[in-house]
Amino acid sequence: MTAPLTPPHQPRPHDPDWPPPPPPPLGPEGDPITAAEVVLGAAVTVVSAVAGALLGVLWLNLAPRVPLVSDGKGIYLRNSEGEAAIGGDGTFVLLALAFGAVAGLVVFLLRRRGGIPPVLGLAAGGVLGSLLAWKVGTYFGAGPDVIARAKAVGPGVVFDAPLKLNLGAAALLAWPLAAVIVHLVLTAVLGPRDPDPWDRPEDGAPGAGPGNGLGTTAPGPGPGAA
Repeated sequence: MTAPLTPPHQPRPHDPDWPPPPPPPLGPEGDPITAAEVVLGAAVTVVSAVAGALLGVLWLNLAPRVPLVSDGKGIYLRNSEGEAAIGGDGTFVLLALAFGAVAGLVVFLLRRRGGIPPVLGLAAGGVLGSLLAWKVGTYFGAGPDVIARAKAVGPGVVFDAPLKLNLGAAALLAWPLAAVIVHLVLTAVLGPRDPDPWDRPEDGAPGAGPGNGLGTTAPGPGPGAA
């Protein structure tokens, strides 16, 4: 006869590693916010807001113009079927998406672990940068007084309509949305991983070997083994 063996799915009677310790609890706030994250978030906000001036200059130079003409009594579109009226919005949105993607990439490279302050800085800086770009493009473009310009150039002379955003808030949100999405995707895919709370370094490979608390090692035959 042989001594009874401990079933492989049962713990050993006096195993100090059983039951296994529970994983450490996660607080609702997650990792504490550090001073470095706050400084980075503030710097991202300021740099993004200042970069909005460059976006405004690019928008002013790359956006298509809407030609107008006056007959002395009214002001009309020179080409009523042209798409230049929406081209200004499209140019602004494309430029804003590019600025936001670059901002999200740069912030990720500066801090791969992510954090709430950098993300808030990307969002706030994107909104401020878009507002500044809008103001720069409209201020240095054609003046808003179309009637005065029509009288100045005279009847039958083509002049440019003032640069404006027809999409309004939707165009101003392109930059912050692109920045936050790019940063979050890069952090999720390429950022460092938190250690598994169930892994125990002294055990070697998880779930294998002695000390894993599963008690899979059966004792040998007892003294009365035949």
